[in-house]
Amino acid sequence: MVDEEGPGSAPSLCELLLRRFRDWDSISVVWDTLAFAYSRSEMVHDALSVLAKMRDLNLKVSTSTYNCLLHNLRHTDNMWNVYNEIEDTGTPESDYTTSILIDGLCQQSGSLEEALEFTKDMERHGVQPDTVTYNILCKGFHLLGLMSGARKVIQQMLVKGLNLDHVTYTIMICGHCHVGNIDEALKLRKEMISRDFQLSVIVYSVLLSGMCKSGLVEEALALLYEMEAVGLEPNLISYSILIDGLCKQGDVQRASEIYREMYRKRIIPNYSAHRAILLRLREKGDIYEARKYFDHLTAKAVTEDIMLYNIMMDGYVKLGNVAEAIQLYKQIIEKGINPSTVTFNTLIHGFCKTGKLVEARRMLDSIELHGLLPSPVSYTTLMNANCEQGNIKGMLELLREMEAKAVEPTHVSYTVGIKGLCKQGKLWDAVHLVEKMYAKGLTPDQITYNTIVKCFCKAQDFEKAFQLHNEMLMHNLEPTPVTYNFLINGLCVYGGLEDADRLLVSLDDGNINLTKFAYSTLIKAHCAKGDVYRAVGLFLLMMEKGFEISIRDYSAVINRLCKRCRITEAKYFFCMMLSDGIFPDQELCEVMLNVFDQGGDFDSAAELLAEMIKFGFHPD
Repeated sequence: MVDEEGPGSAPSLCELLLRRFRDWDSISVVWDTLAFAYSRSEMVHDALSVLAKMRDLNLKVSTSTYNCLLHNLRHTDNMWNVYNEIEDTGTPESDYTTSILIDGLCQQSGSLEEALEFTKDMERHGVQPDTVTYNILCKGFHLLGLMSGARKVIQQMLVKGLNLDHVTYTIMICGHCHVGNIDEALKLRKEMISRDFQLSVIVYSVLLSGMCKSGLVEEALALLYEMEAVGLEPNLISYSILIDGLCKQGDVQRASEIYREMYRKRIIPNYSAHRAILLRLREKGDIYEARKYFDHLTAKAVTEDIMLYNIMMDGYVKLGNVAEAIQLYKQIIEKGINPSTVTFNTLIHGFCKTGKLVEARRMLDSIELHGLLPSPVSYTTLMNANCEQGNIKGMLELLREMEAKAVEPTHVSYTVGIKGLCKQGKLWDAVHLVEKMYAKGLTPDQITYNTIVKCFCKAQDFEKAFQLHNEMLMHNLEPTPVTYNFLINGLCVYGGLEDADRLLVSLDDGNINLTKFAYSTLIKAHCAKGDVYRAVGLFLLMMEKGFEISIRDYSAVINRLCKRCRITEAKYFFCMMLSDGIFPDQELCEVMLNVFDQGGDFDSAAELLAEMIKFGFHPD
C-alpha cells in the first residue's frame, strides 16, 4: 500500500487508520508497521509524520522501526532527534541501534570525534563495543583518509581481546590503498592469508587498483594469476583495472591480450576498457593502429560511446588532420549518436588551429542546435584564435557573449582577454579585467600577471609593473622566473641599468631562483654600456650558479666587447671559453683572428688558424 501511494501519502493513510482501526486490539502494531514500511521504502518524511501521530496517540514504536529510520537518517542531523526520542520513550536499544549511530557519525563530515565519545559513553553505561562497532570506526577513519586513527582503533580491539575479522581487514586494505600506502596493504593481505581468511574479489580488485596506481603493474598481473589459482574468477572490474594500468604504462599489447582473454571468458569489456586502449594507442602517436582498433570496435557495434569518437577526433586534430575529424563527426550524425560538447570543442580547436575561424564560429553555434550548452573551453578556444589573428574586437565580443549566455568565463578566458587588450595597448582596461576576476571569485595565475607585467615594462611604467608584482605576493601567488625576466629585461632596455642590477642582487640575496636569461640579459646590457668588469663579474656569477654555458653565450659577450674595442677583455673571454673545453665556431674564430691581427698578436692568430684548419674550417 505504501509503495502504491508513494511519498507524501502519510497524512491520508494516517487518517484512514484513525477512522478504521481505532477499536482494534492490535492498533499499535498496525501503526508501527506503517511507520516501518515508510522507513523501509526510504520515505523518511512520511515515517516521521507517522511517528508524530503515534506520539499523539500514546502508541509504542518498536526498536526495529526506530533502527530502520535511524539507518535512513544516518547522514543527517535528524538522526540525533530520533535517537533522543528512543531514550526519552525508554524504547530498548539493540546492538544494531548503536552501530547505526556510530556509522552515521563516522560518515558525517567532522563527526568522528562524536562517534569516539559515544563509544566511550557506551562503556561507561556497561555496554561493550563489539567488532562491528570497531569496524564502523575503522571505516570512518578510512573515509577521512586518517589511517593512523584506524590503526589506533585496531589496537583498542586487540587490547579488549577482540579478533580482527574479514571486514576489518577489508576496510584497512581499502584505506591504505586509498592513501597510496600499498606496502601496508600488501602486508595486511599476507596476514589475512596466514590466518586462513579467503580474500574476496573486492579485496583483490582494490589491491590491483592500488598497485596499478603505484606503477606496480607486473606485480598486479601476478596478483591476477593468484586470484585464479585460489579459485576466484576475476570480474569486469578486475580486468578493466589491469587494462587501464597496462595502457598507462604504454604496454598496449598486453592490455589487448587481457582484452581478448575477457572475451574468451564471456566477460564483455565495458567502455572504460575500450577507451583506455584507444587513448593509449593514440597517445603513442600511432594514429593508424588507433584507427584500426577503432574500426574493429565499429564492426562490433560498440561505438555508440561518443567518448571513443572524441578520442579519435582529438587525435586527428592534434596531427592537423581536421578533415578526418570532420568525417568522423559526419559518422556520428549519420549513426544518430548524440555528440557531446567535447565533440564540438575538438572541432572548434581544429578549425582554429588551421585558421578557419568562420567554420569554428559555425561549430560554436551548432552546440546549442544540438540541445547542448557551450562550455568555457568552447568560447576561450575561439577567443584565443581571434586574439592570435589580431581580431581583438571579435575576441572581446565573444567574452561579452559568454557572460550574456551565463557561460562563466574561467581564469584562462580572462587571461586571453587580458592578452588581447595588452596587444591593443589598453593596459588599464587589462588591469580592470584583473580586478573583475577577483570580484567574480577567480584568482589570476602567474601567466595572467606575467602577460600584463610584460606590457607595463614595454610601456616603461615600471611603477605599475612592480605594483603588480607586489599584488601577486599579496595574493600568495609566487612570481615565476619569467616575471623577473620581464622586469630585469624591461629595466635593461627601457629603464635604468642600475635598477636592474639592484633587483638581481636583491633576488639573489633572497634565494629567488632565476633563469639564465636574467643573467645573460644583464651581461649583454653591461657590455653594450662598456662596463666590462660588471659584465665579467655577472658572467662568473652565472657560471657559479651552475648554468650550462654555451658557445652562444661566449660569442654574445666577445662580439659586444669587440664592438666596444675592448680587445684585452675579449681575449680573456676567448681563453676562458677554450679552458672550458668549448671550441668556437668559424664566425667567432674569424672575429678573434681580426682581434689578434689588430693587436699585433700574430703568434696567437697563427695558432688559431691552425686549429681552425684542424677542425675542418675554411678561413678566408
